[in-house]
Amino acid sequence: MALPVPIPRVNNNDDVVKIVRIPVGVGDAVHAGDLVFEVETEKAVVGIEAEQDGYVLAIRCAIGDTVAVGTTALWLGATPDEPVPEEAAATPAAQEAPAGDTAVTAKALLLLRQHSLNANAIPRSGPRLTAADVEAFLESGEPPAPEEPPATLPRNLPAAALTRPLTPPERGLLSTVVWQRENAVAAYLEVEYDARAWDEYAAAFAKERRLLFSPLLSLLAYRLVRLAPEHHANGTVIEGAEPSLATYQHVNLGFTVQAGDSLYLCVVDLADTLDEAAFVARLGELQRRAVAHKLAPVEMRGATVGFTSMARWGGVRRHVPVLPPHTALMVAHTAPPADGRPAVLGATYDHRMLTGFDVVRLLQKLANPPKQAT
Repeated sequence: MALPVPIPRVNNNDDVVKIVRIPVGVGDAVHAGDLVFEVETEKAVVGIEAEQDGYVLAIRCAIGDTVAVGTTALWLGATPDEPVPEEAAATPAAQEAPAGDTAVTAKALLLLRQHSLNANAIPRSGPRLTAADVEAFLESGEPPAPEEPPATLPRNLPAAALTRPLTPPERGLLSTVVWQRENAVAAYLEVEYDARAWDEYAAAFAKERRLLFSPLLSLLAYRLVRLAPEHHANGTVIEGAEPSLATYQHVNLGFTVQAGDSLYLCVVDLADTLDEAAFVARLGELQRRAVAHKLAPVEMRGATVGFTSMARWGGVRRHVPVLPPHTALMVAHTAPPADGRPAVLGATYDHRMLTGFDVVRLLQKLANPPKQAT
């Protein structure tokens, strides 16, 4: 009997993936564990393996296709001439639609997710909601409808309450906290260090480039960019019937910025491709945009490792940050105490992927500027 090979759910937030490699062809013999596809998500490129021995009967997608999670991408048979079931001929681009809507194209679904729109609130020109429909709705300037109806107040509230929708930063914070609660096995540790070497390094950097501000935090964050891959901290665990470890090909550095009552996680994309000065400049630009509440959604997505500091609150000695979704490490920095005690670097980490020993070694290297690192 022919066996379907579906597209698995790689990340909780990814309803679609992109096919980037198909190393097999129709008629090929494969064995259990052989790679049959590579798919790209927002976070990583992941391989899909055959679950049993067989022959490739049919391939229902092509390189470059955007395919919904659960779509049958390939059929295996016990013999090379086994018939393929009729229902196999599904359109590769057919997508998993949002709850309550069963007719949304792939490109439309991606736009809905990008702009946090409710598919049911957008007029459609045909039986399926298309990308053109979504783009026309965006150009019309109509206010977007919420994705979910307002929550019903719990009966056990101690008093009457006024409700309002969450702001985008609040929604981001909620999704981060929920991801850590439901997925990561979060642990925390910290190391003490002498901050004078970093102060001297940052002062020399600022003097050489005639900066009007201290680049200390940006330089610490850049040091983390360089250390994360070396210490296997630039990845995440993918759960499923056969859990796997995804290692990101690049480092996207997430950096927290408190702007009034809003907390943003701005992301320096492809940070590992920048030199130190370019990274400091790019992060400074993002910080200014965050303070002005002008960050674009794409500038707050896709972090692979994170850095946060409470240095502006001098009395804070320790804080335990929350892991951004699909990351394994968030470094916490505080200002050195005025009484001469050592400074502290801490880290929340996903214990499914990293051990305390891994994190201690990384923090010990992070405690030293590049020229003094051992």
